[in-house]
Amino acid sequence: MELSSVTAQGDTCDPHRPADPGVFPAHEAGMRDRKPAGGSVDFPVSVVLPAGGTGERTGLQTPKQFCTILGRPLISYTVQAFERVSWVQSVVVVVAKESRDLMTDIVQRFQHRKVQVVLGGSTRHRSIRNGVLALGEPGDRQPKVVIIHDAVRPFVEEDFLYKIAMAAKDQGAAGAIRPLVSTVIATTTEGYLDHSLERAKYRASEMPQGFTYDVIYQAYQRCSESDFEFGTECLHLVLQHCGTNAKLVEGPPTLWKVTYKRDLAAAESIIKESLSRSACVITGGSAQASTLAEALQKATAALDMELDLVPDLLGDNARCLLKEWNFIQISVDRPCVSEAEALVTTLEAANRALLHPLVVIWVHLCGLDVPSVGRRMAEPAAIMELASAAKRRNILLYGIQLHQSEDGDRWQRSVQRAAEMASTLIRDRSPALVGQILQS
Repeated sequence: MELSSVTAQGDTCDPHRPADPGVFPAHEAGMRDRKPAGGSVDFPVSVVLPAGGTGERTGLQTPKQFCTILGRPLISYTVQAFERVSWVQSVVVVVAKESRDLMTDIVQRFQHRKVQVVLGGSTRHRSIRNGVLALGEPGDRQPKVVIIHDAVRPFVEEDFLYKIAMAAKDQGAAGAIRPLVSTVIATTTEGYLDHSLERAKYRASEMPQGFTYDVIYQAYQRCSESDFEFGTECLHLVLQHCGTNAKLVEGPPTLWKVTYKRDLAAAESIIKESLSRSACVITGGSAQASTLAEALQKATAALDMELDLVPDLLGDNARCLLKEWNFIQISVDRPCVSEAEALVTTLEAANRALLHPLVVIWVHLCGLDVPSVGRRMAEPAAIMELASAAKRRNILLYGIQLHQSEDGDRWQRSVQRAAEMASTLIRDRSPALVGQILQS
């Protein structure tokens, strides 16, 4: 059966639909290292991200691409999705004039390395053309392939980018498609049903789309004013003006687009979930701390969370600084915050909190001879002061007070409760609880 492409790009869906939960890339969220299944390309690839929209459908004053998720603008997540791909050489972000300074600040604040900020035009096609032209004129050192993507689709995987880039190189153009969720109908001018399309024959056109530089450049050189004013589909543009028929590649569900306000909440939920799958536990080499860490490891496994246990973050153990977003420091019988303070200092030096908020949980294990709650409280004022300073650097510090018990059942319940607290703090990343010392 022949398939036709419907220009939907997510906009024909029910505006009251639940957002597709998708999956945040595992290597982005600090999970276990994973090599892309697709491979690498041996030709230069650049990306154009049109980001000049006003985001009217979100109902917010701030354009959705600049709305913050966990303290970081949405567009920064999208840029990073491309920057982490070694064979992408540059990312051109096309913005409205009034957003140029904001985008420049985002590039500097989050240390994006491959980004060029370009002013857009009055329509989508004019903005994309400006982005393509920023890559150079014919005869310059242009990329072989240009990938065009939406700034508000942050969950694009390297494996799929590889498929688009290779198909574009071979065919001249390639685009992502997805099955239609709803039946598409045509209406009469009076607002009645005219006819419906056979859904199985059609697909929704999505992003990313890829083109050889020569094809997309020539298409925009030959565009009419009507194309610039009313067109939105780049694949149709190159077919109409260059005779290049795009290869259509079915994409994963993660290509969904942040369109409505609730989609921002869904994106935040995806990121939080992905960031909460693992943590590094630092024991300091203490036998008691190691025993507790092993008990926590067992308890959190049942909560679908994986713990790495290390005595410190030196030598080979420093790998945790590069892959983890959550850290648990165990202190035994020392009512002071020096170990937590040292960990925060180490994380600040590693510059890990630029992209996502880091969670640090200081677990203080009190011995059997500690007589009172007042004595057990480990300098709460000092914790609050340290947490307040760390929060300004995007590090969220929490405390859990755990009291040793000779009663085995009671001790197991306390450990289970501490594991549940730690899992909740890591999952929710709640600023409201920063500096709090929770009792287990």
